[in-house]
Amino acid sequence: MQQAGSALADLQRKVVACRRCPRLREHCLAVAAEKRRAYREWDYWGLPVPAFGDPAAELLIVGLAPAAHGANRTGRMFTGDRSGDFLYRALHATGFASQPHSRSRDDGLRLTNAYITAAVRCAPPANKPLREEIAACRGYVEKELALLENLKVVVVLGRIAFDLYLSILRGQGRLKRRADFLFAHGREHTTAPDLPLLMSSYHPSQQNTSTGRLTDAMLRSVFERARQRLEWDARRRRAESAG
Repeated sequence: MQQAGSALADLQRKVVACRRCPRLREHCLAVAAEKRRAYREWDYWGLPVPAFGDPAAELLIVGLAPAAHGANRTGRMFTGDRSGDFLYRALHATGFASQPHSRSRDDGLRLTNAYITAAVRCAPPANKPLREEIAACRGYVEKELALLENLKVVVVLGRIAFDLYLSILRGQGRLKRRADFLFAHGREHTTAPDLPLLMSSYHPSQQNTSTGRLTDAMLRSVFERARQRLEWDARRRRAESAG
């Protein structure tokens, strides 16, 4: 597992150094230079944002992209904005995060048995990455899936993350019919017997949470079921080894 952790760390260094998408890089740098008034004293990250978490994770969470004044400012996924607070409340309540909020990449938050990544690693204008920008980042998620050898559950936040994950499986020849999988909040999908359970959720964007389309209880329920699945799988493996 130490080897996997080293490989993941090396991959994230490559993410931070990535310059594949000029439009995104220009936007991130412009936001970092202009800043938001409330964050004038911050030294914005302004670079592609690396994934982070437990290298031995059984749960992978796939988001959309860094927020312009959230992760693009702090340098850590879902950190420094309301979407992150919404997500970490749910993760803390279900035992995957050490605290229910995330203010900076040095605030002490730790993930247990979970790893967080995103479909796109740079903050896109209007939170809408282009198709080719999603494709440019796809390889990073694909490599993370290969390196996270213990995965049992993948939770995708939003349709873009859902489509990306399924496109990776299809590209690997591990998904027969893409049309069999429809995005919906709280839905569980068995893609293949030897692959992690796929769970889909609405993204905790401010638009979704402020309108009530996604509530704290709805998101917490997704991770409660993920926790139950992991506990059930652990019991099954113990029973098999004992028998």
